[in-house]
Amino acid sequence: MRTLRRLDPLLIQAVIAAALSFAHIHDIAEAAGQTGWKAWAYPVSVDVLLVMAWKRVREAEEGESVAAPRLWFWLSLAASMSANIATAGVVDLENPPTLLRVLVAAWPVLAFFGGSLLVHSRKAPTVADETPQKPAGEPAEEPEEEEVPEPVEEPQKPNLVTYAEAAAVAGVTDTTIRGAANSARLVKHLTPEGPRVDLDEVRKVYSKRPVGV
Repeated sequence: MRTLRRLDPLLIQAVIAAALSFAHIHDIAEAAGQTGWKAWAYPVSVDVLLVMAWKRVREAEEGESVAAPRLWFWLSLAASMSANIATAGVVDLENPPTLLRVLVAAWPVLAFFGGSLLVHSRKAPTVADETPQKPAGEPAEEPEEEEVPEPVEEPQKPNLVTYAEAAAVAGVTDTTIRGAANSARLVKHLTPEGPRVDLDEVRKVYSKRPVGV
């Protein structure tokens, strides 16, 4: 409510200024021979071009040239101010000069040209602007966790011993160990030093537990 009260004087001032400027442009157009609805169309054309140019200047993107919008803004502003000054007794509206008639007659084409340039000279949206954006409420996708392979236990190396050593542990003769290795009861390992058997396998086959167990 307080904000509206503060803006009331500004709005009133803007409405009064716009109405006076509108009426002055109408009077100039009518004095230059533009009667009827045409005289009322002139102030609309000037004010619309003024607002269009100012809007383009305000909404210009970073790096975009605003030279053309500024030119049309100052041109329309000059037309409005000139009409205000001319109606203050500077120009005899009963006998308007030829230059004023020429300017008034040329304004529609000039305003149409300026409005067309302001509309069609806007930059096309960049590729980044055209890419669809995800809804704000959509959660971000969590990265997939990489599966870490479980360490594979290396097979235990056999404890290789000679037939005599195996026989001493098992409490049998060398011939028994040799026969067991040859008959596949025990796995025979061929090494550069000669045939060998796994001591742990010998203990298992002959039920001989390791010392201390």
